[in-house]
Amino acid sequence: MLTARKINKSYKSGTSRLQVLEGINIDVEKGEMFFVVGPSGAGKSTLLHILGGLDVPDSGDICINGYNFKKLKGRKRSKLINSKIGFVFQFFHLLPEFTAVENVMLPALISGKSRKRSFEKASGLLNQVDLEGRVNHRPSQLSGGEKQRVAVARALVNDPEIVFADEPTGNLDLDNSRELTALIHKLNREKGQTFIIATHDYNIVSKESNVMRLVNGTMAG
Repeated sequence: MLTARKINKSYKSGTSRLQVLEGINIDVEKGEMFFVVGPSGAGKSTLLHILGGLDVPDSGDICINGYNFKKLKGRKRSKLINSKIGFVFQFFHLLPEFTAVENVMLPALISGKSRKRSFEKASGLLNQVDLEGRVNHRPSQLSGGEKQRVAVARALVNDPEIVFADEPTGNLDLDNSRELTALIHKLNREKGQTFIIATHDYNIVSKESNVMRLVNGTMAG
């Protein structure tokens, strides 16, 4: 499903460069729950953004089902990201002027699906995440846990092959964190959805999942 080899990333810091990731190798199988864990500042978010095509490494190769990101440019790259990859962010990134169902519809509309088909898919996903009574609510009318479930539904609307979740429980209280964790594991179990999750919250990591630990941008044992 996903293979990454020798991923390196650094940023300019004054007159020097800050090494954020060094020599990262990852293999993720279809239907797998893969966790990237480690303290804040370890490079988890940077790694997820690179694996999902939102950022570019200094060196290294990333392949998703045979597609090498390095060889994809412009519209081809954007199309792959929109059709094959879903994202869930810590701070939701919902558009405040749109309702829950409109937020979920957006990636489907961008991919060229009709408004009717996009609405039906988005409404069905909101039902699956137990938000059938909130489809016409705007983000300001939703709790933190509800906003994150909308974000999960949005990530799934184009039937992605992989969903990347960056600290999905980091902005939630304990109860909402537990509910979201249960939802993600349910989607993985029942839909066979592949998840790659970056977190410092070990409570959401299941015993049967594969786990990679990052410390100062390098893989730790």
